[in-house]
Amino acid sequence: MTQPLLRAPTTLQPRPKANPTSSSASLDTQTPLRTPHQSRQPSEGRHPVSKRSSPKDNASDRATTAFIRRVLCPPHAGGGSDIKPIEELLPPLTSSNNVDLQLYAIIAILVKECIYSWYGKITADQMFVEEVVRIVAHCTRGLEGRIRKLDLESLVLDEIPELVENHIIAYRVSHSSVRASGTFSHRTAYHELNPHPALSPVPDSSRDTEQSRHEADYRKLMAQGALAVMLPTEDLDNTCLRTLVADVIAETILGRSIGGRVSEGWFIWAVMIKAMEAVKAQVDPRATGEEIEVDTRSRLEKFGLLSERGEDTRPSVDGRRSAFSEVFWRFLQYGYLAILTVQFVVVGLLTATSEPRRSTWSARVTADSPVANPIEAPATVLRPLLDSRIFSMLSTLLDLSYRMPWLSGSLALLQQHLVASPLVVLRVGAVDGLLDQYLHHLLINHILNPSYIPSLLSILRKNLFPRNALPPPAPESPTPEQQAELKRQCAESLSALLPDFLARAAGLSPEGLVKEVETELDVWSDAYLNKHLAYQILDLIVVRVLPELGEKGVKELMEARGIDV
Repeated sequence: MTQPLLRAPTTLQPRPKANPTSSSASLDTQTPLRTPHQSRQPSEGRHPVSKRSSPKDNASDRATTAFIRRVLCPPHAGGGSDIKPIEELLPPLTSSNNVDLQLYAIIAILVKECIYSWYGKITADQMFVEEVVRIVAHCTRGLEGRIRKLDLESLVLDEIPELVENHIIAYRVSHSSVRASGTFSHRTAYHELNPHPALSPVPDSSRDTEQSRHEADYRKLMAQGALAVMLPTEDLDNTCLRTLVADVIAETILGRSIGGRVSEGWFIWAVMIKAMEAVKAQVDPRATGEEIEVDTRSRLEKFGLLSERGEDTRPSVDGRRSAFSEVFWRFLQYGYLAILTVQFVVVGLLTATSEPRRSTWSARVTADSPVANPIEAPATVLRPLLDSRIFSMLSTLLDLSYRMPWLSGSLALLQQHLVASPLVVLRVGAVDGLLDQYLHHLLINHILNPSYIPSLLSILRKNLFPRNALPPPAPESPTPEQQAELKRQCAESLSALLPDFLARAAGLSPEGLVKEVETELDVWSDAYLNKHLAYQILDLIVVRVLPELGEKGVKELMEARGIDV
């Protein structure tokens, strides 16, 4: 019996590295390489995920598994009773099966579109694909270990909101300066206030190509720097493999996201509309009393228990009963919502007081910092969560200091008393205070919960790679009329979620509120300005996860690993 051309990638398990450097050795000691069976068990115990899943989700997971098997494990793509799960055929990417499934789906798409499109025409051998998958698995395990030791609270509540606030301020100052002087463009003014090397020079009719080339070079430099830290030494020395992986990261992933439509204002407004629809579906009652009653009558009529004549003989009673039942059901709904809110707050406070203090949790994260020399690790000074920059960012976004200075001053005074009150008993918002512990509990368990990662990766994959393929060439941007309509719809969706008393307090009618929100949405209208914020957030995350890149350049990192460049 002849040997098949395509063999199973059974050699995808990470092999021992020869003479690792200090960088790769530290990663290997922090996140030891395990077999697939050993790597899955700890995560399931740490972050349990709900066992209940809909048939639609199960069917989607089966289709995803079949796609991964067909692309990355061709000899095992067929059916049969002896078929092995992909956990036994592919190396673990993280410590969670659900996360690995979504990550391998994205890897399979990139391999199919970016490697098989030319490699499959040369040979049917799987060695090169196996090597790429093995390298990616090594990098993702190292990244998981670093992310677990990252201070996500400071990143999400302080550092990223500070960048967003700077973007909003620079946008407003640049536009007001242009209106006052008129001697230069708002893009030039913004770039001077909030510069980024990847977006220089400011594009115009003659320098657009130069700026695009600088942006592409910056993405490649960032990808190569990340690989210089994460890749094993022998794989880093493989110029062909290193260049291919860097190009996929720089162009296929970053170029199609940050460098593409993700930075467009109309795309941001469309995403906000979808997010507001999802929030509204969760907040609004699903059925009013009148809808419930109509549905009940329709069921009675459906089964012949209510005659049409009986319904027609008492129209006024039905009308009165419908109005009364609507008020009654709404009273029950809002009462039930109030009870749930009180229960949520009380249970959260009791749970927060029984958990370890926030200072203890943060000290453990700082002690496990991925910086090689602990002495060089920056000292972490805990700030109360109520004193985080996210509240300042929201105030700047809503322009409260100008629109409602009385509200801005009242909230600042309340924040000051909760954080630094002269009376210790009132200082519940200070570090390790009752309110601080409660906010920390909400953040860790309801916002930064790792069980949300598979769902987020699935949504990301379906939007970036529809039908498990690279998206077709981007269509032309919507016309100015269509973009204005999108902005209008986004403003209406946001206005619908705001309480009515805010509009009345600001002296605005419903239509005036929509126009004010629409004016504030102009902050995201320019793609070139949005790229400044996107690249700054990307730089921040990369430096926090890979602090070596903040200390050395790519050439220095390569030379430290013994690689000539």
